[in-house]
Parts: sequence; C-alpha cells; structure tokens
Amino acid sequence: MQYKGYRAAVTFDDSANVFHGEVVGTRDVITFEGDSVEQLQKEFEFSIDDYLAVCAERGREPNRPYSGKIPLRVSPKVHRDAAAAAKAQGKTLNAWLAETVERAATHTL
Repeated sequence: MQYKGYRAAVTFDDSANVFHGEVVGTRDVITFEGDSVEQLQKEFEFSIDDYLAVCAERGREPNRPYSGKIPLRVSPKVHRDAAAAAKAQGKTLNAWLAETVERAATHTL
C-alpha cells in the first residue's frame, strides 16, 4: 500500500479477523487496522494525514520515507575492487552497487 510517498506492510490476524498495517521506511511508528481492504486503505490514509497534521501542529518536520540515497564509505582497496567488478560487467559503479545491495537485501528478508 502506498499513500503520499509512504508505504505500508500489512498482516492479517485470522483469530481477530482484522488486518494490521504499519508504515515502513520511517523512524516513527505509524500503525492502523481494518476489517476489510477498503477500511484498511481508508485507515492507512487517515493515519498518514493525521501524522502529518500532528507534525505540523507541533512544528516538527515529519519523518519521510527513505530517499534511496545511501552514503557509503569503504577502503580504497574495496573501492578499486568494486569498480573493477562493475567494469568487468559493463556497468557503472553505481549500477553495480545498487544491484549488489538489492540482491543481498532480498536474500536476507
């Protein structure tokens, strides 16, 4: 589920017959629930709108989802080896790193 740039993960509790949702990719905890897909979507949007309103009311910048930019520091040897690996595959270092991180992250979930 996505709304205003925020994404949610959803689980279903079959004992309570309810969907539980949590916004992912932020440091703040934003949750919601509903007993139908329609209600879940409505509650998700309400939770995001309420979160943004509370932040504005408190003069606080809302926590935004991840930007997709990862600052990375490695040793010169690792940098050189990664650049060589990327070049060997005909890719830019950025493209090679993005694919490598995505592959590693996908395998750990």
